[in-house]
Amino acid sequence: MCRSIKTLRPPAMPEEATDADIRAAALQYVRKVSGFRAPAAHNQEVFERAVEAVAQATAALLDGLEIRGAGAQRAS
Repeated sequence: MCRSIKTLRPPAMPEEATDADIRAAALQYVRKVSGFRAPAAHNQEVFERAVEAVAQATAALLDGLEIRGAGAQRAS
């Protein structure tokens, strides 16, 4: 997996993950899976849709996780 994708939940990340943190992780994931750092123009739209879908799934995951002993869940 991408070594540059960081854990976005407490306690690995002391503060709440921002939308920018989530999007950066999604972008790294899509780059790794697709094998493209930057897609060609004819693949740009599908690449961006994938990044958005992964970012939304990541945000939903973080919102739904129950982190015991680390305080409250991620707020929306």
